[in-house]
Amino acid sequence: MQLGMIGLGRMGANMVRRLIRNGHKCVVFDRSAKVVSQLVEEKAVGAASLADLVKKLEKPRAVWLMVPAAVVDETIVGLLPQLDAGDVLIDGGNSYYVDDIRRAKELAPKRIHYVDVGTSGGVWGLERGYCMMIGGEKDGVKRLDPIFSTLAPGVGGIPRTPGREKPDGTSALGYLHCGPSGAGHLPRPRPCAIPSIISTTSICPTLRRCGGAAV
Repeated sequence: MQLGMIGLGRMGANMVRRLIRNGHKCVVFDRSAKVVSQLVEEKAVGAASLADLVKKLEKPRAVWLMVPAAVVDETIVGLLPQLDAGDVLIDGGNSYYVDDIRRAKELAPKRIHYVDVGTSGGVWGLERGYCMMIGGEKDGVKRLDPIFSTLAPGVGGIPRTPGREKPDGTSALGYLHCGPSGAGHLPRPRPCAIPSIISTTSICPTLRRCGGAAV
């Protein structure tokens, strides 16, 4: 699958690397041209601007924002003139869930899907994977499943709970569609993304599987 990634900090860049290593195609942009060049050497497609990134993506597009919460709205404003109905915008940073709900409503008349993803994994995510709590419309989220399944840790070698040996949906793999817009960033301890390992009322097992660092 093809994905556009905006924001190539330590997590964003490593997410791109994990996707490329597993056969996905990534178009990347960052304010630092040096970081873009580094990923181009690793088989990503570089973009010189937001408009250039959108131009290089096939329709319907999927664009992941891995930028600070304070600049998400600014980035969306810069992207909107180039986006079309059916495109998906994903915010994988630390946005406030109320802002996610507002953005989804603002984008709905343009028929642009907005998906918020609470992403954990830190610098260890490249090898261990990223646990993700996802909010958004079902259709938009389902389309991104190849991306989520590649980024997620997977079942791994940890012994499963007796009686739950078979994976029960995507939660066993390390990612979960939690509900409508805002659900991925709700201000609560993240429920366990892998209920076969820890109780579903506990904090996400990123501490054990991804190193304990969130974006």
